[in-house]
Amino acid sequence: MEVFMDNPYSMVFGKEPELFVSRAAQENKVINDFSGDNPTYQTYLLTGVRGSGKTVMMTEIANKLRKSDEWIIVELNPDRDLLNGLAANLSSNNKLAAIFKDARINLSFLGFGVEISGVAPITDIEVALHEMIANLKKHNKKILIAIDEVTNNENIKVFASAFQIMVRKDLPVFLLMTGLYENINAIQDEKNLTFLYRAPKLEMKSLNIGAVAQKYADTFDIDSDNAVEMAKLTKGYPFAFQVLGYLTWNNNGDYKGVLAEYRQYLEEYVYEKIWSELSAKDKEIAFAIAKCDTGKIKDIRELMHIDTNQFNPYRKRLIKKGIVDGSEYGIVRFTLPFFERFVIENYYE
Repeated sequence: MEVFMDNPYSMVFGKEPELFVSRAAQENKVINDFSGDNPTYQTYLLTGVRGSGKTVMMTEIANKLRKSDEWIIVELNPDRDLLNGLAANLSSNNKLAAIFKDARINLSFLGFGVEISGVAPITDIEVALHEMIANLKKHNKKILIAIDEVTNNENIKVFASAFQIMVRKDLPVFLLMTGLYENINAIQDEKNLTFLYRAPKLEMKSLNIGAVAQKYADTFDIDSDNAVEMAKLTKGYPFAFQVLGYLTWNNNGDYKGVLAEYRQYLEEYVYEKIWSELSAKDKEIAFAIAKCDTGKIKDIRELMHIDTNQFNPYRKRLIKKGIVDGSEYGIVRFTLPFFERFVIENYYE
């Protein structure tokens, strides 16, 4: 049993909790691809429903790479000028600034670094970044750029186009971006960003129930039957794992006594937002899924009086959004705990 003085679970989005279930296989795949002498990919996109662990996984990858002197980790805000942000991050690092100064890269015009006598200042941010990163390459450095919760805005478009050129010039730049399915999809559909369309996309699916149960068993010192029952209450949804653990910790290990509060937290923190972003037809389909006890697509279609061609596009969209699991042939089920009840209570024709 692990010993924690304070509650090891967290209900804060975007913050790495003290206790979580890692996705070791996916994390190692990204790290191995990025770390090779001739990397297969220099970009990975992490996508999934809200609370699915995208940010935690990105943070874990960044922290593991940060342990090596070879890697420089830069985290950028997607709502600000990303090229200036990258240059500012690199130039504010004292060790890197010394490299740029020795290479006589004059960034004073752009507001980075000091004036270098006898060297004309660089006036274009992309030219400056190419010079900076090319010199870092000579010092065997690699740069991981991490951008959380991207949307298809102008900052991302400009940055992605510049990043694509850096990759073509064989600069050691690597990109990790997280986002909801629809936001990642919108970026990939941009005609001038074809490299992102080909970039591998890792979907944050449900955690292994056995791994979740083991974490609960270790934390609360409960028997395997209760640990498995707790794990099943989360359906492997990472945010639910945190919420149920957090409330159970505060309730002296009694998880059965917090179920009403657990459901309320899921609804208020996540489900209401997810529901507000669904189209009217998505909601209608979700309601039919919630009302159908069998989960069989045939039965759901009969409830709605629609054929396969009418049903399939919405089924696929709900699966891609991470709300529905369609891995079992002819069956669809919600991936989120208690979501059936939430849908039934919140659907209005």
